[in-house]
Amino acid sequence: MAVAFTKEESAETAAETLLPDRAISPHPNLVTEAGLKALELQVQEARQAYEAASAIEDINERRRQQANPLRDLRYFVERVRTAQVVPDPVSKNTVAFGSTVTFSRDDGRVQTYRIVGEDEADPKAGSISYVAPVARILIGKAVGDVVAVGDQELEITEIS
Repeated sequence: MAVAFTKEESAETAAETLLPDRAISPHPNLVTEAGLKALELQVQEARQAYEAASAIEDINERRRQQANPLRDLRYFVERVRTAQVVPDPVSKNTVAFGSTVTFSRDDGRVQTYRIVGEDEADPKAGSISYVAPVARILIGKAVGDVVAVGDQELEITEIS
């Protein structure tokens, strides 16, 4: 084959296709049942994106398009492999992993969060990771307890 028909991969393309792995948390990978299902769905989505990119004819473009899905696939496969499903709490007496807790702040704001695994946490959607500072302080506490977070106090008003 003549050299005119081969493509050399540029250094730029190589750098775009050798992405570092996503960081894995050092904390135990605790998840809710829904969190495990979400991780499994993300594995499927990453696999589909990788397979779709595999159909691209240009090798450099194919590698570029496969880089992110491949990195995500490695991450989510590892997260599913290490997932430890924690059943929903049976008691609503104290805050635990999986609890939804409502608390009031000194400034009058009332907030409600469900305490979940790191990958399923989304504060804007009402869930925080069990390793978040607020969650760590709330776990084990009961309705009526007041806890200090920085220079504020939070009073637990409901656990569900």
